[in-house]
Amino acid sequence: MTAAATKETLGFQAEVKQLLHLMIHSLYGNKEIFLRELVSNASDAADKLRFEALSDNALYGGDPDLRIRVAYDKEARTLTVSDNGIGMSRDEVVRNIGTIAKSGTREFFQALTGDQAKDARLIGQFGVGFYSSFIVADRVTLLTRRAGLPAGEGVRWESDGGGEFTVEAADKPERGTDVILHLRQGEDELLSEWKLKAIVRKYSDHIAIPIVMKKVKWDKDKSQEVATDEDETVNQASALWARPKSEIGEEQYTEFYKHIAHDAEAPLAYTHNRVEGRQEYAQLLYVPAHAPFDLWDRRERRGLKLYVRRVFIMDDAEQLLPAYLRFVRGVVDSNDLPLNISREILQESRDIEAIRAGCTKRVLSLLEDLAENAKDKYAAFWKEFGRVLKEGVGEDQANRERIAKLLRFSSTHSDREEQSVSLADYVARMKEGQDRIYFVTAETFLAAKNSPHLEIFRKRGIEVLLLSERVDEWLVANLPEHEGKALASVAKGELDLSKLQTDEERKEDAKQAGEHRALVAKLKDALGDKVKDVRVSARLTQSPSCLVADEHDMGGNLARILKAAGQAGPQAKPILEVNPAHPMVRRLEEEKARFADWSNLLFDQALLAEGGQLDDPAGFVRRMNELMLEMAGEGSRIIVPGR
Repeated sequence: MTAAATKETLGFQAEVKQLLHLMIHSLYGNKEIFLRELVSNASDAADKLRFEALSDNALYGGDPDLRIRVAYDKEARTLTVSDNGIGMSRDEVVRNIGTIAKSGTREFFQALTGDQAKDARLIGQFGVGFYSSFIVADRVTLLTRRAGLPAGEGVRWESDGGGEFTVEAADKPERGTDVILHLRQGEDELLSEWKLKAIVRKYSDHIAIPIVMKKVKWDKDKSQEVATDEDETVNQASALWARPKSEIGEEQYTEFYKHIAHDAEAPLAYTHNRVEGRQEYAQLLYVPAHAPFDLWDRRERRGLKLYVRRVFIMDDAEQLLPAYLRFVRGVVDSNDLPLNISREILQESRDIEAIRAGCTKRVLSLLEDLAENAKDKYAAFWKEFGRVLKEGVGEDQANRERIAKLLRFSSTHSDREEQSVSLADYVARMKEGQDRIYFVTAETFLAAKNSPHLEIFRKRGIEVLLLSERVDEWLVANLPEHEGKALASVAKGELDLSKLQTDEERKEDAKQAGEHRALVAKLKDALGDKVKDVRVSARLTQSPSCLVADEHDMGGNLARILKAAGQAGPQAKPILEVNPAHPMVRRLEEEKARFADWSNLLFDQALLAEGGQLDDPAGFVRRMNELMLEMAGEGSRIIVPGR
């Protein structure tokens, strides 16, 4: 079959068209990054060939020396990035370049802000760095052949960045991929040996395989530099993590992070270590400065890059870190694991368990150092990844106390939504005689801050943690105490502040409960099976009523979260607490005709105050209207059918 017979013109996926438009209009603030992206793709292709060749050495085809070549042609005004990695078949070309295959394409475009610096950060994360070629090129030709296929099954792909591309068969004697950029006018500086070398050394010096260019020398006759046939390696071409820390500069660490994380911004912090002993491995772990837009996408596989004796094994070895540290990026290179290790073996390997424990401790130590010595950086980290770290309290029992010390919360100490209070801060401010760490959970920060359950705590100056994230319910369920201080919900069980009260206050509470025993019994009878119990409240100073859960029952906020997630939790009735000093409750002492309506109104108001939903909203509105009209002296003018 001839090449012409197999030539096709195909249309880009709609999202690719949009992406190309952004690229052509200089999405990147620094257009030099296109070369970093192409070199990074070439490096990945070499890693994939190494991995596949572990089981099929014939894929090397007599050419085991992997390399990336950067070349330019001044007359043709082309720049070419070539590799002898795994290459692509025709189907792979159409699938990988004609579409954005990674999930979450819609979220990607929703995340674009129009800010070049911020938007550039998303491109690499989506694995679409190839399209950055169109920043400097008005036409791109790609020539590729997959390792193991015959020379006649090469593929030529070409596009001018419009809505279409062509694909045709081509002869390609060598495996791998050539990306040929036909440069735009005004991009002549890229046709310079020194400029290309400078870009490679700036962004890609850490790449572990050689990046080569033809050596140039001065030609006296032509009075210009001319290329020779001799190759020159431009980068250091050694694994960055395997080199001594003393030989690596801050900029090299940063550029390596940008390569592995596909992030245009520098990391927040990193740790580089070599572990020796029963297990020997190197680890280079980074904490990003910003959360990826798809951090909460459970379908997205995440993990560290795993190497065995410098041989790439897999991109996303999620077994090397627990799920609550899924934001960490980096590399682990083991000297002990077998080269043919698989995901299944990773799950059962004791060696992997040891590496996982070591990596977890390193990351937690890094975060502890930030929390202690770089508080601004830790505050930035917590803003981006705090909710993820909270998951670790329940997932990692071995490190629960270390994680607990890293937690940050909002509290009534400042009443700000910013989460800056540690458990150590809270304990240091505890009142004399206070033996519990109090918290309240709610759907929103304002609901937590204004919860009626806090009234007695505010009056007595007792600090309460304000928890308004869904993961907080999981957190407090798995953190019963911290350093001997029990965590207690202000909305569960009977409130016992006796150790913080005077004798007169204790006597007054007992007196109030005794004096209103008849009212409590009457309320319980009027509300029937809506409530588990009714009692005089020790919590309220301003509100007429509130709902609390029994000590061992599920709280109202957690029940609502489960219901919203389509899960049926155990049905537990709340306890209604009333404030006998409030005018509405005092009004009930004398009420006879409308006692049931007043009682239900107290219950419904308490339910709304804690963020609950009424079972009978129309009934609540009717009762409210009738009682307001009656109190205004108008009588009931509301006509209800059937009454």
